[in-house]
Amino acid sequence: MVYVSRKEHFNAAHKLYNPNWSDEKNQEVFGPCANANWHGHNFELITTVKGLPDPDTGFVVDLKELSVLIKNEVIEKLDHKNLNIDVDFMQGKMASCEILVMEIWKILAPKVNEITKEGGLYSLKLYETPRNFVEYFGE
Repeated sequence: MVYVSRKEHFNAAHKLYNPNWSDEKNQEVFGPCANANWHGHNFELITTVKGLPDPDTGFVVDLKELSVLIKNEVIEKLDHKNLNIDVDFMQGKMASCEILVMEIWKILAPKVNEITKEGGLYSLKLYETPRNFVEYFGE
């Protein structure tokens, strides 16, 4: 089995805030991430496709096609946006990296299946900072 990855970048703002809690509890749980004026990150999204190489091309997935797919379906919707306000698929959801990566999976998994014969989406890794990231396997 071969695992092929593509890294894309986007910038976005968000805040972590539970509207069912008081401002004090939000501050206690989320700290500076509950800032009323938002805060931003330089995100890195690594998309990994798992499969067998196509005998005609030698590719598990055409990385150019994968890049275009990620940019059109995800990056354009997230880049320079406020995750809490501007992103349709995040409406009414906590704008944590954990929730965001799960929502991105829902978008990409069926689309990746359309561009690879013998593979599928294996994992998404979303870096919020160089030291903080989440990884999701669709489970």
